[in-house]
Amino acid sequence: MPSRDNSEIVTAVNNARPDRLNDDRSKDDRYDPQSVEAKWFERWQSDPHLYAAEPHTTKKKYYVLEMLPYPSGALHMGHVRNYAIGDALARYMWMNGYNVLHPMGWDSFGLPAENAAIQNNTPPRQWTLGNIAKMKAQMNRLGFAYDWSREVTTCLPDYYRWNQWFFLKFYEQGLAYRKKSRVNWCPKCATVLANEQVLANGCCWRHEDTLVEQRELEQWFLRITKYADELLRDLDKLSGWPEKVRTMQRNWIGRSEGALIDFKLDYAENHKGFGPAGSTISVFTTRIDTIFGATSVQLAPQHPIVDDLAANNPDLRAKVDQLIAEQRKAKEVGDIGEIEKHGVFTGRYAVNPFNNEKVPVWVANYILMDYGTGAIMSVPAHDERDYEFARKYKLEIRLVVLPVSNDPEETVAEPPLPFNAHEGMLINSGQFGGLECADAIQKMSAFAEKNGFGKATVTYRLKDWGISRQRYWGTPIPMLYCEKDGIVPVPEKDLPVILPEAVDIAHSLGSPLGGLPEFVNVTCPKCGGPARRETDTMDTFVDSSWYFYRYTDAHNDRAPFDSKTAQYWFPIDQYIGGVEHAILHLIYSRFWTKFMRDLGLITNDEPVDHLFTQGMVIKDGAKMSKSLGNVVSPDEMVARYGADAARLYSLFAAPPDRDLDWQDSGIAGIQRFLGKVYRFVARNAAGAANASAEPLPAASLSPQARQIQRKLHQTIKRVSDDFQGRWHFNTCISAIMELVNVLYDTEEAIAENAIPTPFLAEVQRSLVLLLAPFAPYLAHELWEILGEKGDLLKTPWPKYDAALAKEEELEIPVQINGKLRSRIVVPADATEDFVLERALADEKVQSAIAGKQIVKTIFVPGKLVNFVVR
Repeated sequence: MPSRDNSEIVTAVNNARPDRLNDDRSKDDRYDPQSVEAKWFERWQSDPHLYAAEPHTTKKKYYVLEMLPYPSGALHMGHVRNYAIGDALARYMWMNGYNVLHPMGWDSFGLPAENAAIQNNTPPRQWTLGNIAKMKAQMNRLGFAYDWSREVTTCLPDYYRWNQWFFLKFYEQGLAYRKKSRVNWCPKCATVLANEQVLANGCCWRHEDTLVEQRELEQWFLRITKYADELLRDLDKLSGWPEKVRTMQRNWIGRSEGALIDFKLDYAENHKGFGPAGSTISVFTTRIDTIFGATSVQLAPQHPIVDDLAANNPDLRAKVDQLIAEQRKAKEVGDIGEIEKHGVFTGRYAVNPFNNEKVPVWVANYILMDYGTGAIMSVPAHDERDYEFARKYKLEIRLVVLPVSNDPEETVAEPPLPFNAHEGMLINSGQFGGLECADAIQKMSAFAEKNGFGKATVTYRLKDWGISRQRYWGTPIPMLYCEKDGIVPVPEKDLPVILPEAVDIAHSLGSPLGGLPEFVNVTCPKCGGPARRETDTMDTFVDSSWYFYRYTDAHNDRAPFDSKTAQYWFPIDQYIGGVEHAILHLIYSRFWTKFMRDLGLITNDEPVDHLFTQGMVIKDGAKMSKSLGNVVSPDEMVARYGADAARLYSLFAAPPDRDLDWQDSGIAGIQRFLGKVYRFVARNAAGAANASAEPLPAASLSPQARQIQRKLHQTIKRVSDDFQGRWHFNTCISAIMELVNVLYDTEEAIAENAIPTPFLAEVQRSLVLLLAPFAPYLAHELWEILGEKGDLLKTPWPKYDAALAKEEELEIPVQINGKLRSRIVVPADATEDFVLERALADEKVQSAIAGKQIVKTIFVPGKLVNFVVR
């Protein structure tokens, strides 16, 4: 939800009170963001090294990175918020003396480019590079401080060559392999579809009357499961990551300790043999102690044995397809766990190996093929989902665990069902009856292994990463197929395998690359005979799994990057992006890092030290997106209000980790605030260039000057603390607004020379420095107006002085029975007795307690006084 009502924002920026100024004076020094920003844009563009990291330095490094975008055509204000957060942080770290790496690139392979090629008859490369040019121009106009000399574009051969190199290394290590896998197949397209290309009704997005089939195809996989334990364990090292992201990854990896048990399909009447999947149903369970309570076996609709059973049973096939459609719809809604449970009896039975009992085999929509083995033993008395399913379909419910009583004399009653507790005693469980659950699990697992029908095991929800895509716009997989030598890797010297450009995507059937004989037909490097290329391309998550290492050495043509250079910069100090990437991208990038470490390329275990997930930008009640038609273009905002206003509003309207409710009135208010800052500095800059930079002692300042000094140092502390801690940039900007209001309150004193010129120059310099990370165009203009010659980007951040920030007097609220009755002003170092005496002497307080007895006094130093009376 948005963090605060937009009326608050309007109120805050309106409190900048430009109406206090004389109208004529306002017109004389009116701020024109377009001319100011055009001037500095031209200057910045003329210096290609302006934001470059220093190659050789003794400075501490700081690597700040926003997740690279897909070049879809244009930025919207949701993008701007993400990049404005990282840009403000990068500028702050530069000003604090760090050697900052702040690069940008493009995640430029992917399905949208193919769709655009079909719709617009534009080659994917042309469409993609054209979009990159537009979006880069937008980023530059917004003033983002990127080191473009390190730009990475993942669809260009100088990058994807190294995707192919890494694939060969995975293959050499036995971590890339090929196996059959189920995919979405459109019979009319004659190609594989991504999940997002399958409509809610189960039909193809191109052919809305054609049901998508599940087919098994040979696919390439990366063995991420080898690192499952390490990926899970090392989450504890990531203290700089949001807990919600670490929890999501733990759940995705999904480590479960339990047992694998084999149920055998029973020979049915008129049995004609078993299908290709065989007769064994392997079930994973964490509660083997309840197996005597199993009253059915349930299979995922995609289970291979289901295919066998439905092969000659059209009625069963139709019902199973319906279950698959229900699963898909539930996944689109977002919570498969809340699916209304449906199932179908296959007409077949399986044998429980512990008691040789035949139990019916069902197919159920709440059983997932990607968890465990895709099969469960259903124990309705001791599992909530199984209980719900059994009640619905009138399956037997058999109690096999009783609660344990601490009183040996107590008669244990049957518990309400389902009884899910892990502490209990087995009943109705043959030779294992009377055992407690934990003991039974160990003994029953050993019994299963001894008798050859099961074993204790650990399973993961995480599956090996299928990277094959039967699409064009991706990295070609560097493998060959030879009739004599089988699967043969492309030699490293022949990399990159170039993605052909002249490809007819719109009319191709199957993989588009398969229709190019000049691409497919090659010579085997081992035997010299004919061979054919792999025509699948890589999942685009491969591109984004290691791109941030390439930024450190973007033009290396001998290796993915130089190891020593990467060692200097890694881990990334701050990574910024949406929480929607918490699972796939961030798990894959962690896996890739661990693999590169094992290759000896790097020494770090994890790629990212601190992760920040920003909130969404909401417009008209929904997330800003092209598909919803509620996008706000930064081009329009820049044209109307200026880039600084667009950036500043995106940071001010809500804390960065919360959703932001976009309102045009808010950005207009921010523009007025920037104009107010400009007018103050423009009118009071005279003499600043020649003023001493040495701060004046507080004792020599007038009360009005001391008030400004106090507020300045309080603001420096608030802004600095937020950068170093919670990142509530909205409060940073609010604090700067308050400082500007104090300055306006003292303009008469300034006009009367009651504020020393050197002091005022110091305050204005500090104000501009505080504003620089958030509104760089205006800050640079004001820096020049003040007569400063140095590079604002590398000018030291203002220093906070606790003594100068300390209040001399405090306003203390006084409550009676918790209700505010008055406020008193006391010295900041006043004792409790002094404060209470002053509070009791207050006329409003005396009136409120007249005739009553004070029964309790609550005193919070510097905060409040509360008298409890009766």
